[in-house]
Amino acid sequence: MLEGKAVVGETDMLQAMQEDALHLAAKALDVFDVNETTNIAHLIKKDFDEAYGHGWQCIVGTDFGSFVTHRQGFFIYFCVGSLAFLLFRVAVNSEADAILHPAIEAVNT
Repeated sequence: MLEGKAVVGETDMLQAMQEDALHLAAKALDVFDVNETTNIAHLIKKDFDEAYGHGWQCIVGTDFGSFVTHRQGFFIYFCVGSLAFLLFRVAVNSEADAILHPAIEAVNT
C-alpha cells in the first residue's frame, strides 16, 4: 500500500475529502499496474462521483500540463512517487446537486 507516501501539491478540499482521494489513489495502485493510468483515473472518478455527486474529473500520469476551472473546495493535485493525480469537480446542475448532497453545498455557502 502506498498510503502515506503521497505528497499534496495544491488543494482547496476539506481534509476528509483529501484523505478519501489519497486512500482511493492507494487502493487504485494496489488494484492496477502503475502504467494503467486510465483505469486508475476511472476508479477514482467513479468513486468520487458516487460519494460526492457527479461532475468529477480525474487525470493521472507522469507528464501532463493542465489549466482547469473547478468548483471552489473541490480540487486536489498530489503525487505518489512519479505518478501525478489531478482530481477536481466541475460545475453541474446546482439545484439538483444541492438536493442530492446538501451537506457539501452547505460547506460552500
